[in-house]
Amino acid sequence: MFSATILPLLPAHAAMLLVLLPTVGPGAKQETQPARTATNLLLKGLQMQLGPAVRVLKVDEASHPAVVHAFDGRGVPAFVLLRDGEELYRQQGLPEGAPLAALLLSKLAAFDK
Repeated sequence: MFSATILPLLPAHAAMLLVLLPTVGPGAKQETQPARTATNLLLKGLQMQLGPAVRVLKVDEASHPAVVHAFDGRGVPAFVLLRDGEELYRQQGLPEGAPLAALLLSKLAAFDK
């Protein structure tokens, strides 16, 4: 759940896919720049598939380490689907393909019931 200071900033019924990304660099637990470019293209395509139903937000570990560590218990990359501050779905690794968009939208539909 989000802290009380963040919740007023979120629109009602906002659905977000937080994509927790490792730092770009040469280390073993870091992502290379070509890999990050591919990730950005993948996420742009996913956002297009999801439309306005889900906002895809990239959270880089280098820029926002506290956010990444608050949501991440198993390492990065990972993604977390949230609605109204509640976690609906989590997956280790990066989202891929059209079936993922359908899966995420089905999680939102189940939440609305």
